[in-house]
Amino acid sequence: MARFLFVVLPVHSHLNAPYAIAQQLEAAGHEVAWCGPRSDLRPMIGADATLYPTGKRHYRADGGTGMASVRSLWEGHVLPANRFIRDAAERAVVDYRPDVVVADQYALAGALAAHRHGLPWATFCVGMLELTPPGEEMPEFADYVRAQLTRVWAMTDLPVDGTLDLRFSPYLVIGLTTAALTGPAAMPARCVLVGPALGRRPHAPGFAWDAWDPDRRHLLVTVGTMAEHLARDFFHRTLAATAPLADRLQVVLTASPELVPDPPAHVLVAPRVPVLELMPRLDAVVSHGGLGTVTEAMAHGVPVVVAPIRHDHPAVARQVTRAGAGVEVSFHAATPAELTTAVTAVLDDPAYRAGACRVGESFAAAGGARAAAAHLAELARAHRPLSNAPGPTSLT
Repeated sequence: MARFLFVVLPVHSHLNAPYAIAQQLEAAGHEVAWCGPRSDLRPMIGADATLYPTGKRHYRADGGTGMASVRSLWEGHVLPANRFIRDAAERAVVDYRPDVVVADQYALAGALAAHRHGLPWATFCVGMLELTPPGEEMPEFADYVRAQLTRVWAMTDLPVDGTLDLRFSPYLVIGLTTAALTGPAAMPARCVLVGPALGRRPHAPGFAWDAWDPDRRHLLVTVGTMAEHLARDFFHRTLAATAPLADRLQVVLTASPELVPDPPAHVLVAPRVPVLELMPRLDAVVSHGGLGTVTEAMAHGVPVVVAPIRHDHPAVARQVTRAGAGVEVSFHAATPAELTTAVTAVLDDPAYRAGACRVGESFAAAGGARAAAAHLAELARAHRPLSNAPGPTSLT
């Protein structure tokens, strides 16, 4: 048995994958504790799980794109969030004494706490911005991020280790995708690609199944949890685009009701939906390009129309189109007619579903949450002092 401490940020969409991995670790007999926001974690992990709460802060909504969105991500979210959780992460490591710290790629305070106490730590990457960084379209990206990492080191009394990139553990990096989607992109050292980490979601919302029309095909439209404030016009254009298909298509739109106050009859609107329950029943997805939604769709062989907004969304859109698993449209400029063409293509051309299925098959082969847990168990075994033997239960 080994002890794992998961350090996560107060971003709800970043919690599903680590929780799925933690489920696999616990099923194999390991112990898991959490450091993160109580309000988000307790409904997920249950009342009896060990939790070191960080509290939760809300940050200003980001409307930028390109490098402006990267600056807003780091200066408006990553840096203040890590300053906010720094002491809680330190307390959790000292009190829980884990064998391995498992940190969200942007929960750099968790990596620093592990480094301070000489513990092995693993990074899990819930997005693609750092794992497959932008190239010529953002030539200043690498230098800018390096400067922000220096600012993170400055939050501590530790000497800067120039050989250590806090975004990527030197012990283990877990990427929640596969080469079938990323293509030939170079990966960091000690990086394993396991595909999406999917598991039981006890906190998933309900759904109005009595309104589900089994005689029509089904399309999920979502822009995730962090970009809804930008999507009012996109939602309206998408509803106009699906109106000509209403006799054969039912749309499930995840949005606050005030954004779509009077939806047409073929559209179901809900602020949140049980995504993993819906996916096997869907024929296509319209997404902003968040890695979680896209890989959940691919895992179920569902093709995607990607309308990228910012951060890693353009990279994910390129990956989807290169894999033949969907099409890309402009989030800001696609007309209803162009959106109709894109939606019709992924619904009616079997090549897109075949592409999504190929990617999904690679995910299944990579092992997902179970494979990630096995790599973590091996990391704990390899770095456990001999006096603590025997090692953890094998997951293989």
